[in-house]
Amino acid sequence: MLLEEQYIRLIFGLKLKQIRTEKNLSLFGLAKLTGLSKSYLNEIEKGKKYPKTDKIAILAENLEVPYDHLVSLKLDKNLAPIGEILQSKILKEIPLDLFGIQENNLIDIVANAPAKVNAFISTIIKISQNYNLTRESFFLASLRSYQEAHNNYFDDIETSVEKFAKAYQINLDEKITSEDLKEILIEEFNYKIDTKELSKHKNLTDIRNIYIPKKNTLILSKEISEAQKTFIFAKEIAYNFLEIKDRLYTFPWIKFESFDQVLNNFIASYFAGALIIPKKKLVKQLKDLFEKKDWNPLRLHKILTSYNCSDETFYQRLTNILPTSFNIKNLFFLRFTHKKDSPTYRLSKELHITQQQAPHANRNQEHYCRRWVSIKTIQDFENSNQKKSSSGIQISSYENSTNEYLVLSSANKDPFKKDIYRSISIGMLLSPHLKRKVKFFKEDTFEKNVVGVTCESCSVKDCKERVAEPWILEKKARYKEIENSIKNIIESYE
Repeated sequence: MLLEEQYIRLIFGLKLKQIRTEKNLSLFGLAKLTGLSKSYLNEIEKGKKYPKTDKIAILAENLEVPYDHLVSLKLDKNLAPIGEILQSKILKEIPLDLFGIQENNLIDIVANAPAKVNAFISTIIKISQNYNLTRESFFLASLRSYQEAHNNYFDDIETSVEKFAKAYQINLDEKITSEDLKEILIEEFNYKIDTKELSKHKNLTDIRNIYIPKKNTLILSKEISEAQKTFIFAKEIAYNFLEIKDRLYTFPWIKFESFDQVLNNFIASYFAGALIIPKKKLVKQLKDLFEKKDWNPLRLHKILTSYNCSDETFYQRLTNILPTSFNIKNLFFLRFTHKKDSPTYRLSKELHITQQQAPHANRNQEHYCRRWVSIKTIQDFENSNQKKSSSGIQISSYENSTNEYLVLSSANKDPFKKDIYRSISIGMLLSPHLKRKVKFFKEDTFEKNVVGVTCESCSVKDCKERVAEPWILEKKARYKEIENSIKNIIESYE
């Protein structure tokens, strides 16, 4: 985080540089005018030094500006966004070192090109306003970038899981139950488990658990499944075993105070997934699956049900293991939600390893392509009498692109929200490496569908699934036609 004195030095340096350039003075010229050395003035402007009172008086007198104006932390309009971002809680809360950014480097960047940095910041602010970018979505986007930068694999957490299993004699080759973990929480970490309190509050039906730190009490919903209970217990163990203090207290979370809480929630969730679905066991199962010469969905289902987990936890775990253990890095993870009878499908969670694959969450109320297996599995589940889940697999071939993805998807009903359905999908780029690694892959085995991103931007002709006209594409075509006409006119006069 930027220290207060660093911020004061930087603001003074920015103001000095702004006033100097407005008066068409070089650093050499200002040095001649004030009698201060050029190198000393340069360090002031870069925010590395703050002048003493007598030096500030000399600068104010020679630059013909009031002393109070020079020492004020208020920036002129054209530099104000820099001041706002430097003082903002977002900049102070995000651990910049996660992204390899040092505080001093950040200060140097701002000091060396204040006008350009200001323009960049102003652009980001305007974009965030237009897209209603909240503090919440900013933090979650930062976390997602952090995951993607590490291929969503964290060896230190994997090692911590193995240490925990050894210390508490947990057999990672066997299915872990909630009772296994509940015993540890109560006996080792002195937890109290309350399954009655939440049922007394009708407005808390969406909440699965609340942790009360002062009482060391975990309040659980009676409606959660065995898999959900196991995951919650595993997260609580992670907070204690990893000695994480700054944490969220509800699931799903209601609010957070800092980026650290968001990051720590991810660490605890990762630990829980790695404990419930151990790496060594899963790698062996996937190797066996990939060696099969033919595709049978029951084999994947058998692997999934060998763990006490939800479909989402399993698919998330695949995003940890496939890039690291199988070098399958060009993949994405998606979670769609849908309210019954609504025309809108919402992309509520996404992760992209190595490259940014389509689709992405959009805020323009566009309609996602109905040809995606992610949406089809939701539709199939809603139209069936199944109580647990429906699944699907397809090759998604993107229009106007050579990229094709093998996409697996599973859909079920949200147990906590009425008439809400969701699907979990993982897509893998059909690269030569994937085709060699996955022996059962044969293009004629799986349904292939040409897909777009949104109906509004899709050029697929005679699409029976289309729910909106391609007005974005048509607009681009009109502009292109106008551009070509103008070009022809210009060329005819040359």
